Amino acid sequence: MSDEKKIIIDEDWKSQVAAEKEAAARRPSADEDAAGTAEANAADGPMLEASFELLVSTFVTEAMVALGQFPHPGSGQIETDPGHAKFAIDMLEVISEKTKGNLDAMEEQGIKDILHQLRMAFIAVTQGAQ
Repeated sequence: MSDEKKIIIDEDWKSQVAAEKEAAARRPSADEDAAGTAEANAADGPMLEASFELLVSTFVTEAMVALGQFPHPGSGQIETDPGHAKFAIDMLEVISEKTKGNLDAMEEQGIKDILHQLRMAFIAVTQGAQ
């Protein structure tokens, strides 16, 4: 067995995160005035529809950035912030607990799998830092 640690992320989550990253890159900068922002928002089209998957993927993306799996959107650098990653993972756990019994089988398994993967990544990052 190799000493190299591998993090396996479900391809569906990766494609959704990539789509969100592209959407974030198209958003107008904070320097734009209110009129410019309104025009840019109208040009971007309608907002994404709120969904359980989008809620979960928001925290997954946040955790993955904090675990150094994606570049930080502000700096473009790979950074780790275990405290922030723990918060995002804990928020996903809260979502999982509060929605128990209200999810379909795929949603239930999906959140269970991603929590496991993020926890393993968290352990790899925090043990690697010691």
